[in-house]
Amino acid sequence: MTSKIPDPRTAPELFESILTRRVSAFIVDSIIIFAIVFILTLVLFILGLVSFGLTWLSIPFLLSFAVLAYYASTLGSNKRATIGMKIFDVVLVPTKGLPLDGYKVLIHPIIFWITIWAVAPLLFIGLFTQRRQLIHDYITSTMMVRKSAMQA
Repeated sequence: MTSKIPDPRTAPELFESILTRRVSAFIVDSIIIFAIVFILTLVLFILGLVSFGLTWLSIPFLLSFAVLAYYASTLGSNKRATIGMKIFDVVLVPTKGLPLDGYKVLIHPIIFWITIWAVAPLLFIGLFTQRRQLIHDYITSTMMVRKSAMQA
C-alpha cells in the first residue's frame, strides 16, 4: 500500500461511521434489487405463460444478469456508488492507485455476496481493520470512504 491511501489517524472524517453507512446502504440496495428481481420475475412469469414455459428456463440467468447489471451501472459509473451508497454518502475507491475497471466493479459485489452466503462471520473483519475494509475490499484492492469528506 502506498502513503497516498487515506489513514484513519490523519483523516478520520473519511471513515466516520463507515460500517454503519455501509450496512444502511446494503439494506437500501437490497430493497432496490428485490424490487428489480420481483418485477423481472413477474414479467418473465407472464411471458412464460404465453411461451408455454420456455421463458421460465431463462429466469435464473436473467435475474443474475439483472443484479450484476445493477452493480455494473452504479459502481461502474463515474460516481462509484450504488443508490444506497449515494444516499448514505459512501463511495468505492481503489487502494493501489489502479483505476476501478470493469472486472473489479463486477468482482467486488460477487465476492461480497459469496462471503455473505458462505462465510458471514468474515463480515466482522471490518470491526478490526484500520480502514474498516471487509474481505472483498482486500481482494479487489478497494475501500469505502465518505464522499463528502473526500471532496472537502
